[in-house]
Amino acid sequence: MHPFCDGRSRRDAIRLGTVSLFGANIGLERLLCARESGKSKKDVSLIFIFLHGGQSHLDTFDLKPDAPAEFRGEFAPGQTTIPGLKICNLLPKMSQCTDKYSLIRSFRHHNSDHGPADHFMLTGYFPAAGFNPSLNPNNQRPSVGSIVSRMLGATGSVPAYVTLPKVHPSGGPAYLGANHAPFVIDADPSSPNFSVPDLVPPPTIASNRIDDRRSLLQTIDRFHKSAEEKANSQAGAISTFRDKAFNLMTSRQAKKAFDIHAEPDKLRNDYGRNSLGQSCLMARRLVEAGVRCVTIDHSNWDTHDANFSVLKNTLLPVYDSAMSALFRDLADRGMLDSTLVVATGEFGRTPRINANAGRDHWGPAFTVLLGGGGIKGGVVVGKTDARAEKPISDPHGPENLFATMFSLMGIDPKEEIHMPDGRPVALVNNGKVIQELV
Repeated sequence: MHPFCDGRSRRDAIRLGTVSLFGANIGLERLLCARESGKSKKDVSLIFIFLHGGQSHLDTFDLKPDAPAEFRGEFAPGQTTIPGLKICNLLPKMSQCTDKYSLIRSFRHHNSDHGPADHFMLTGYFPAAGFNPSLNPNNQRPSVGSIVSRMLGATGSVPAYVTLPKVHPSGGPAYLGANHAPFVIDADPSSPNFSVPDLVPPPTIASNRIDDRRSLLQTIDRFHKSAEEKANSQAGAISTFRDKAFNLMTSRQAKKAFDIHAEPDKLRNDYGRNSLGQSCLMARRLVEAGVRCVTIDHSNWDTHDANFSVLKNTLLPVYDSAMSALFRDLADRGMLDSTLVVATGEFGRTPRINANAGRDHWGPAFTVLLGGGGIKGGVVVGKTDARAEKPISDPHGPENLFATMFSLMGIDPKEEIHMPDGRPVALVNNGKVIQELV
């Protein structure tokens, strides 16, 4: 995959033997420090699909066939199962399941740079002065998955928050701390030899030696107990949840959830034997096992050059198969009402086509897709002007998206959490639930 326009490589890093968090290898127990709290009354999980780079709204869900040629592009609208609702004709599978998802065509925000826009869409808060997008992690505010982990906690032996195939720099917990950092798979589920190394003891370690190591750690812990009681909460959390690391390694529930090879070949083919397709299938397996939030970071939608050929030959076929299969699969398993699916980029693409047959960054208007979890199907919220440059009705931004997501998950959007200095901070920055969707 080619680099983004900022020059940074988005190639997935595959690291063995540890769970990787934001480029640093740390022990598994640090990623399992999930708060044990009560379940949401609605018990809705979230699959958040981040189309890294920025999906073109004009070439997918908000086509403008009557616009001048330099705006409308090469694709044509096609009819869907919902009368009057048209989407790109290169999304034939998505056109057949429009009853399972809805579109916000009037989405917008005020920034068109990757780093700040990423942070905005993944946290619900626009970054303040001093934000450095080159940091990894770069969170000033906690990501959606970390908030879900904090508010709902883990269930069983699976983590509350998982990211795949890698973690986005704005996917971290910020001031919520390592307890609510994601479990990072950091491997591509479409790889033939895909596995999650931390769930499998090294082959040289017999099963009885795992128990021996647990006993050894318990002995060591006794020597450090008094010191840990005086240490900060993070150190205490690492000790408290070390057993969860062992439990995850030996948990049948976790091993089953992460074993994508157990899926029938036909279903895997329906999703698509590619990173997005298999990540969506893995996400379904994880929420089925009790994971509260799965974030999929899929790139590269940064189509400054050859926008139409890249979309036609690579991105749209992959997206069409993966997303349609996910909605059908969730519905077939009776999971659609309990699984909220959100798919969005950090912004859209410029309505005017550039000299390289591409489209550039465009925050003033784009489309966000939502389905399941209590979302009405077949609804289109808002619309943009004749060239898809800006909303002309019902404008919505990240704040309203986060209020809607949290409300559907049984989390009060008005609830507050506290920063390290004790200051209360609202989960959502004055956002309101988008009532047309629920």
